Amino acid sequence: MKFSLSLGVLLLCGGLSVMAQTALAQPSGDQVLSTRPSGQDRPADPAAPARDGAADRVLSTAPLQSDSTQAVTRTFEQRFPGIHVDAVRVTPMTGIYEVQVGMDLLYTDAQVDYVLQGSMIDAHARRDLTAERLEALQQVAFGSLPLDHAIKQVKGTGARKVALFEDPNCGYCKQLHRTLEDVDNVTVYTFLFPILTPDSATRSRNIWCAADPAKAWKAWMLDGQEPAKAECDTPIQDNLALGRKLNVQGTPALFFADGTRVNGALPLEALKKKLDALGQEPAPAG
Repeated sequence: MKFSLSLGVLLLCGGLSVMAQTALAQPSGDQVLSTRPSGQDRPADPAAPARDGAADRVLSTAPLQSDSTQAVTRTFEQRFPGIHVDAVRVTPMTGIYEVQVGMDLLYTDAQVDYVLQGSMIDAHARRDLTAERLEALQQVAFGSLPLDHAIKQVKGTGARKVALFEDPNCGYCKQLHRTLEDVDNVTVYTFLFPILTPDSATRSRNIWCAADPAKAWKAWMLDGQEPAKAECDTPIQDNLALGRKLNVQGTPALFFADGTRVNGALPLEALKKKLDALGQEPAPAG
């Protein structure tokens, strides 16, 4: 299930609790499938990736002018009480600033008299600068993920790596695992992320606490074999907090070794193409 609200409407309402329901726009490209929980709120203050380097070069044509961007931040938050501004950046358009609210982007003038929502297009280069910025903001350093909180499955050499956020009751996650059966030389890290149904957390706990969590997870996802009841300390609450921090709004969510992410279950050829593009080619047979 997917949902979407206009941030412009939310700004008029001025409520952060309402803003929390705004959904991330799905990047274009290969078709992906995902399940989102009904009524799942977005985090009030999602952490954004690093705001310098390549990400800032997408839109910035000059060094950040701290006085002016701080003034825009203050004025914006005064205009819209309860809305937290994560960052303000200079854009190539003179006098126009990019305002980051969570994982949404808006544009405004220096006095915040007018606010625009939509895509900023470089007409000469035919580039969607807003889409480029959003893609950069969604990137996550793979090495920063707490992989010890994930179920680990290794196929073949395990040379290619992908981390998944999954709910055990997510149909598209099960579809993804059927797809992964035809992918070799990959290490899959699954962060249990129970958000869909009341028994998702119980089933996740039983799987994590099983004698062999990877075996129990695979048996459930591929064969529907119910995990036996088990009790132990789990990282599930930490996983939920991590997912909120990374703005995971539906399952499955895929994070690749190059820092990119895909929201939804990629079809086989698209998944193979993505893994091959990471530059971690399978070891030769024999």
